Amino acid sequence: MGSYHSHDLRLFHQLWDELKANDVILGDRLFGDYATLADLPRRAIDVVARLNAKRKVDFRKANRLGRNDGLFVVTKAKICPPYLTPAQWAELPAAITVRIVRFQVITKGSRSRSILLVTTLLDPKLYPLEALAALYARRWRLELCFRDLKTQMGMERLRCQTPDMVEKEALAYLVAHNLVRCVIAESVACYQVEIERVSFKGTVDALRQFTQTITQARGRKRRQELWQDLLSNLARDLVPLRPGRREPRAVKHRPKPFPLLTRPRHLFKDRVSYDRWLRRKTSSKNRRLI
Repeated sequence: MGSYHSHDLRLFHQLWDELKANDVILGDRLFGDYATLADLPRRAIDVVARLNAKRKVDFRKANRLGRNDGLFVVTKAKICPPYLTPAQWAELPAAITVRIVRFQVITKGSRSRSILLVTTLLDPKLYPLEALAALYARRWRLELCFRDLKTQMGMERLRCQTPDMVEKEALAYLVAHNLVRCVIAESVACYQVEIERVSFKGTVDALRQFTQTITQARGRKRRQELWQDLLSNLARDLVPLRPGRREPRAVKHRPKPFPLLTRPRHLFKDRVSYDRWLRRKTSSKNRRLI
């Protein structure tokens, strides 16, 4: 956790000591920076990230490993990034060798997109281009986890008023999220199903239904039977396979067109005519669009 003004890379650098050897960091354009690509491999940690859009790539100048696949030498900049100390920046090598691959993403009904990945996995036989492309496609699972945490569990708006209480509230949501994930993992281990096909929303709803029955059950044996019934229901009610399914950043339900409560209740005055206020607001919006 950090303040609103803390850069993501500064927060990410604080987690480096928690990483273990043979881990693979999968990230978007932000995590393909020089410090990450140079320092983490020295800890036996590899990186796969999307290449920053400002970097221009010419595969004719690379040590070619295949079509749209090559090794590039990247030199260190003179300016130290703000999330590192000058001593840490000086310890990094002056140049590193990274691998850059390019592949096309073809989505039905949309134009194909060209994706550039930068990685420290340099061996094309152990890590072919197709495997890297499939790995990067899994990054969207993180966005779906954020949706589960914020939308399905109601973390979109934190209601506490002090920083300490907001942190406790966020941690409570994370604990609850991890407990739901543990239930999913237990169901997957018992019934050998794909973990990505177990519905998070379905698990939350099932837990709400079974919890009351389990707490009212008499005897440990009966509670264990109900728990196994819960796990089997999760394994049976799987999400269908939907490869390439679009997940637009849009909401289904529109908010009601009421004015915001911008003053205390005892000082707030309702509009004389809400319909008149709504028509005036709609007409002004149309004028701006024109």
